[in-house]
Amino acid sequence: MAGKQHDLVVFGATGYVGALTAEYLARHCPAGARIALAGRSKEKLESVRAGLPGAAADWPLVVADSADPAALAELAGSATAVATTVGPYTRYGMPLVEACARAGTHYADLTGEVLFVREAIDRFDAVAVGSGARIVHSCGYDSIPSDLGVLMLHRRALADGAGGLRDVQLVATARGGLSGGTIDSMRSQIEQVARQPGARRILGDPHSLSPNRAAEPAPTQPRDMVTPARTPDGRWTATFIMAPYNTRIVRRSNALEEWAYGRSLRYGEVMGTGRGPLGAATAVGVTAGLAGFFAAFSLPRIRPLLDRVLPAPGTGPSAEARAKGWFRSVLDATTEGGRRYRATVAGPGDPGYAATAVMLGESGLALALDELPDRAGSLTPATGIGDVLIERLRAAGHTYEVTERR
Repeated sequence: MAGKQHDLVVFGATGYVGALTAEYLARHCPAGARIALAGRSKEKLESVRAGLPGAAADWPLVVADSADPAALAELAGSATAVATTVGPYTRYGMPLVEACARAGTHYADLTGEVLFVREAIDRFDAVAVGSGARIVHSCGYDSIPSDLGVLMLHRRALADGAGGLRDVQLVATARGGLSGGTIDSMRSQIEQVARQPGARRILGDPHSLSPNRAAEPAPTQPRDMVTPARTPDGRWTATFIMAPYNTRIVRRSNALEEWAYGRSLRYGEVMGTGRGPLGAATAVGVTAGLAGFFAAFSLPRIRPLLDRVLPAPGTGPSAEARAKGWFRSVLDATTEGGRRYRATVAGPGDPGYAATAVMLGESGLALALDELPDRAGSLTPATGIGDVLIERLRAAGHTYEVTERR
C-alpha cells in the first residue's frame, strides 16, 4: 500500500454511526495514523470534525457520494483501507465495494444484509482476489461476537486435540436501542425480497453465503426463527433478530477455511430472556413481537404507519442511553470428541452503536496498519482479520475468552 495518501478513511462520517466511529478513532487511534473523514457534504464533514477531540483537528476531508463512481474510485485509490457506515448497503453500498475491489483497497462495513453480501461475493470476490483487497463485511455487532466467538472455540478445540466443532449455540443478552439506519436496512431487505426473483430462496438457505454451496455438508442447521425454550441450565430463550444473518456469516467462515471448524458443524443463535416466569413471559413476548413486526413491515399499507413511529434515518439512542448499554454473547460448544467449551464475548456500551463503533474502528485500523495473513477477496471478520482483531478488541476493553466445561 505504498504511496497511499490515507491509512484509513471513514466513509459516512456525518451519519449517526459514522460520527461515533470517527469519535472513537479520534480518541484511540495510534499517533501518526493518517485518518480521513468522507461523506457527501463538506460542510457537514467540517461540523463533525470540529466536534471531535483535538487529535482530529487536522484530519483531511474527502467529499464523495455513493452515487458517484469517479469520486469513489478516487477515494478508494487514496486509502489503504476504508470503513463505511453508509447504508442500507443493498441500496448504497455496492459502488464502494467495486471501487475498493478494483483499487486493491481494504474495506470494512457494518452490513447485516444477506442479499447485499451475496451480490458482493458474486460480482467482486474474484476482482478483489486479483487486486489483493480484503472486502470484510459485518465488522460490528453484526457479526463480530458470533464470528470471532466461534473462531476462538475452534482454536481452543484444535489446540486440545478435541476434534472439530459439532454443535455450537450462541445465547445473546444485551441492553441497547435501535437507530433509524437499522430500521432502514430492514426495510430495504424486505423491499428487495418483493422485487428480486429468488431472494426469498437465498434468505431461507442456511448456507446462502457459502463460497461453494454444492460442497456444503448435509446436516440440517438449526432454525433461525424459534419458539420459546429453556436451556439445560434453566435460561429462557427466544428468537434472536440477528440470527438469520450471523449464522450465515459463521458458516461462510467455516467454508472459507475448508470446513476446518468441523464438517458437521451445526450453528445456531437465540436471545436470552432470563429465568423463571418473567423470563418465560419475555421469551413469548419477544417471539410474538418479532413475528408481528416483520409481518407488518411486509405489508405496503401498514409500513407508512410504522415509519411514523420508528426512528428516522440518521437518528439513534442518546449518549446517556448508549453509555448504559452492554452486550454479552455466550457460545456453548460440543466437539466431535465429546468435549465441551464455552466462549464469552462481552463489552460495555450500546451494542449496535457504542460497541459497534469500537468494533468497526479497530477493524479499520487492523486492515490499515497490521500484519495480517496473506488473503484477499470477499471475507468475514474471522477470515479477513481474525486473531489480530480479537487482540485489538481485548485491548479496547471487550471480553474474549474460552473455558472448558466439565
